[in-house]
Amino acid sequence: MAGLVWAIGSILLKPLARLSVSDFQDTYHTNVIGAALAAQAAQQPLKAGKGSMVFFSSVAATQGFTNHAAISAAKAAVEGLSKALAAELAPDVRVNVIAPSLSQSKMAEPLLMNEAMAKGLAQMHPLGRLGQPSDFAGLVSLLLDPEKSGWITGAVIAVDGGRGALAVNGRGR
Repeated sequence: MAGLVWAIGSILLKPLARLSVSDFQDTYHTNVIGAALAAQAAQQPLKAGKGSMVFFSSVAATQGFTNHAAISAAKAAVEGLSKALAAELAPDVRVNVIAPSLSQSKMAEPLLMNEAMAKGLAQMHPLGRLGQPSDFAGLVSLLLDPEKSGWITGAVIAVDGGRGALAVNGRGR
């Protein structure tokens, strides 16, 4: 087996006062437990093939955004899991994380249905737009390719239109 890509997630946006224990548990289960179980299942085949794991996190794991308590906590746990696995599975398996911001996806459709809201969300990114699947595809391919990324493991790579690190013209952070 050459690679595992865990690109499953959720977007649960609620203020802390409205989050239930079940909200936290469901978000954690989908994002963290699912990733851990996938890693367990793929571990031996990936070791045999000197493969790579790529997990998806979120810029919300390291940035403070309103109404993101459940998803921020879960995605931070995905990053912690990935770093632990990078140490545990080295040198046979490389483990990395892509941390996107809001992107055009099925999961984000409810947030982007309103055109004015979608435009406003896009403008929160210094690059002035939302992410597209193609923005991540090349990086996934690179991280799975041992010839191109054979010395990269334990990395969390932001693909977020600058949202996590920059504030440009009032946009970003």
